[in-house]
Amino acid sequence: MLKIYGRANSINVRKVLWTCEEIGLPFEREDWGRGFQPTSDPQFQSLSAYGVIPVIDDDGFVLRESQAIVRYLLAKHKRTDLLPDELKARATVEAWMDWAAVDVYSDMRPVIHGLMFKTPGYDDPDRIQAGIEGWTVHMHRLDAELAANGPYLMGDTFTAADIPTGLNVNRWFAIPFDKPKLAAVDAYFARLKERPAFMKHGANGMP
Repeated sequence: MLKIYGRANSINVRKVLWTCEEIGLPFEREDWGRGFQPTSDPQFQSLSAYGVIPVIDDDGFVLRESQAIVRYLLAKHKRTDLLPDELKARATVEAWMDWAAVDVYSDMRPVIHGLMFKTPGYDDPDRIQAGIEGWTVHMHRLDAELAANGPYLMGDTFTAADIPTGLNVNRWFAIPFDKPKLAAVDAYFARLKERPAFMKHGANGMP
């Protein structure tokens, strides 16, 4: 059985959990990371010396990095509805996934650590405000994309593109700061909440 190493309140672990739930893939999970067993522990280091969660062990195949894990699981289980095998469509899905994990997250990170997690070193109000401004720019872009080409990032069909983006949108609504009205993003969030897998691992009360 698939084994997932990482705490369930990690946004990156939740990408993998949501994916497993969408495709009906059974798994076992162990808590590792902040607040639980440290990833510096020799047991974790024997799996991955990089010290980041999630890590999976799929019958002896060990893989780190949430985006890579999501793609691997969908490809292995031939879920071309979520990760197309047509080259250009797949590249577009992957571009959206990476946008959410890199571009958006770089601005989201100081906001959530400063306002929600109260992480030491993230209490600079100027840094938090810069993160809010940058994150808001990304959300305006998402809103325009969904308004023009939605209801999902790939049009009418939910795909892996919506998994990291959906978790970012959940955080957008979970963290208290002044936000613009984004009608297409509001509708997108409501649509995602119709999915049981998102309610279990996305909009489940955790940012």
